[in-house]
Amino acid sequence: MGGEGDPMNILVTGGGGFLGTKISQKLKDRGDTVRTFQRGHYADLVERDIEQVQGDLTSYQSVHDAMVGIDAVIHVAAKAGIWGPESDYMRINYEGTRHVVDAAKAHGIKRLVYTSTPSVVHGGDSLAGIDESAPYPELDEFLSPYPRSKSLAERYVLKAHGASLATVALRPHLIWGPGDNHLIPRLIDRARQGRLFLVGDGSNLVDSVYVDNAADAHLLALDRLAPEASCGGKAYFITQGEPMPMKDLINAMLSAAGLPPCERTISVGVAKAAGAVLETAHKIFMPSVEPRMTRFLASQLSTAHYYNIDAAERDLDYKPRLSFAEGIQELAVHLQQTTR
Repeated sequence: MGGEGDPMNILVTGGGGFLGTKISQKLKDRGDTVRTFQRGHYADLVERDIEQVQGDLTSYQSVHDAMVGIDAVIHVAAKAGIWGPESDYMRINYEGTRHVVDAAKAHGIKRLVYTSTPSVVHGGDSLAGIDESAPYPELDEFLSPYPRSKSLAERYVLKAHGASLATVALRPHLIWGPGDNHLIPRLIDRARQGRLFLVGDGSNLVDSVYVDNAADAHLLALDRLAPEASCGGKAYFITQGEPMPMKDLINAMLSAAGLPPCERTISVGVAKAAGAVLETAHKIFMPSVEPRMTRFLASQLSTAHYYNIDAAERDLDYKPRLSFAEGIQELAVHLQQTTR
């Protein structure tokens, strides 16, 4: 994929993470100059000769300094997960995003692409084929600080859109692929320990997005973004466009790892009740340890999660280049090579 117009100097926050690395590599490969901003230092980026700046989103000065000489920003960095103090999520995801937006304005940067999440519109019910007109839930309806903090951050980014800074938010759902250090490893680990269950019968439809496709969407949004662009100030769902039963999604990933399918189930009611009990117990006795089940996780695993991506296709010219089956093949090859 080539860029539109002259090469740019682009800052990618969280550029050493799973999605951020892929975005940074694609930008570099097409001729842009890339600088990443994150807390750690990454060998993959060194090999690509990508400049790295170490810093923390919670420090406005660090964020501001990282933007010297930058033309556009792709803000990927966030505190993910489903457990931890709400204050941490708010400091990193909300206040950190405010720092990114405010620093971009201070430097006269013209474009900002923000990596959001579909969970900003998930209050606990099924999301079956919804589009971007779906409203944000009330803040107290969120079952986890992660979507609550991301919801506030997305609103701040989109409200900032204007003549001086054009903004857009992308909502990739369930990103996976080679190099994933979150979803796939957790799935494999639980399966091998005999701790993997389907919540409900696994027939709830879900969609996901292969990491290359998610990265492509960010470059497409960046290239089209302008104050008058149709995508300016808007949010977009990004998926494969291939909804499938949860059990099929999970078992395809297990198969890629050479593991048998998950057949064990637990009822939705039991999972939610267990999540409530474990959340209370962990907050009192083990606040730093993530419970095996939470109400948010039970809801995520048992409800429908698939989205209408017509808007992304229309405004961003987004079409998944790799199908789910093709992505699973690439994942299987990667897992075979890394687990020998």
